[in-house]
Amino acid sequence: MANITLEGSERDALPHARPLGPAAADERLEVTLILRPGSPELWRERMARLSRAQETAHLTAEQFARLHSATDADLRAVADFAATYGLVVVQRYAVRRTVVLSGTVAQVNAAFNVELLRHEYPGGTYRGLLGPVQLPQPLHAIVVAVLGLDTRPQARPHFRRRVGPKPRRSRAATPTASSFTAVQIASLYQFPAGLGAGECVGLIEFGGGYRPQDLKAYFGALGLAVPSVTAVSVDHAVNAPIGDPNSADGEVMLDIEVAGAVAPAARIAVYFAPNTDAGFLNTITTAVHDPVNQPSIISISWGGPESSWTGQAMSALDQALQAAAMLGITVCVASGDSGSSDGVPGGAVHVDFPASSPYALACGGTRLKATATTILGEVVWHDAFGATGGGVSAFFALPVWQQGRDATTVQGAVQPLTARGVPDVAADADPQTGYEVVVDGVQTVFGGTSAVAPLWAGLIARINALTGRRAGYVQPVLYPRESAFRDITRGNNGAYRASAGWDACTGLGSPVGARIAAIPGV
Repeated sequence: MANITLEGSERDALPHARPLGPAAADERLEVTLILRPGSPELWRERMARLSRAQETAHLTAEQFARLHSATDADLRAVADFAATYGLVVVQRYAVRRTVVLSGTVAQVNAAFNVELLRHEYPGGTYRGLLGPVQLPQPLHAIVVAVLGLDTRPQARPHFRRRVGPKPRRSRAATPTASSFTAVQIASLYQFPAGLGAGECVGLIEFGGGYRPQDLKAYFGALGLAVPSVTAVSVDHAVNAPIGDPNSADGEVMLDIEVAGAVAPAARIAVYFAPNTDAGFLNTITTAVHDPVNQPSIISISWGGPESSWTGQAMSALDQALQAAAMLGITVCVASGDSGSSDGVPGGAVHVDFPASSPYALACGGTRLKATATTILGEVVWHDAFGATGGGVSAFFALPVWQQGRDATTVQGAVQPLTARGVPDVAADADPQTGYEVVVDGVQTVFGGTSAVAPLWAGLIARINALTGRRAGYVQPVLYPRESAFRDITRGNNGAYRASAGWDACTGLGSPVGARIAAIPGV
């Protein structure tokens, strides 16, 4: 039977990588297959209604499973395919539309008509593939993505640690501050009262970990009880602190401390997964369909340029975020800390994924000038140490709720927005005006758009607790309500500059929390 190429599965080697030769034939690995939903037409119809704010009811987990799980026939077809090549089905999740297969390199090479190679690059070694994934014709109509063949680091954390003199916190009403607690930031942005009781915030992490003694020290200094924090293992990854604030520990602790300070009565579930495309997808689907923790908000502070992802991985992850939207889960994602290039050499514009998914609330960054109690000014975050990510997607189409908007370049040219624009919203992200944290026993100050995603997650947790309902997919109701934001009109992120209304630096602007809480449908 003829094989058919799986669209978007091709992958170039990492820059400066060199092949070391074929992967050992007897090396064992796990491969994640993502299957089509049970009723693609019903899925598309519901997403169209959500995008137009025509659907206000969210599906329950039971309703979603009944309507959108992978079918038994499709699951059997994958099992038959696996058996043909001696692969073992080690996990099968109908509601996540996921099948995980285990086998040797030799078996996987034969099953998917690829050649797995070992590569060496400046950061270490990884396993990659030569050629696109191929599937037999019956399976080609069923499988959306085949992930896990490539083990390169897929994403990077979007936090920046403050450098320079010890920051100054303002205790008086007049002097300005150069660092803030997350509690002060929430107050400055007029977050509605409340502690987020009854909500669960899911945090997505790809390395590092947290230590209970650091959480005790941080929340104790704020006069808050330590929130309930649970570690969830995905694909064998665990909470594993490294002991260095500049490591992934910094990301994990920043996320917990910001979200926990803003919504201290909310439960926090920290999902740890390997930093691969398969790990990224599996941790999102695990969190979205977690029957134990049931997060109502997910915060993601990791990502990478769209150009570093395969098309199949972006499509599969986008579908996972669509599932979150149907279930009423708000997903807040950092837009990146490397300006309009997203750190890609050459000077061209790039945006960060998964922030560029239309179903992610993409969070950009500002520089905040304020006393401990009053905002004095706010501009786009852009300095020698980083800049907010933002721009126009090269992969995702223009959402209906962004239609009629423009992106302004630093030269002043106004370009009609023709594809998904990033970000949607913003908040303080400059490490020079950043967030006071405790990481690996060290009191320090962090910034980056990594701080903005859990800040917005905490805001949504407060709102959910106040309204008694899940805000869910909020962009369709936020975009017509620009008056609920502080419009940022000064600064640029490299290629794009701030302007009145939405822009490709800070989106709609920073939040006026009480006004956002008052928007119908949030």
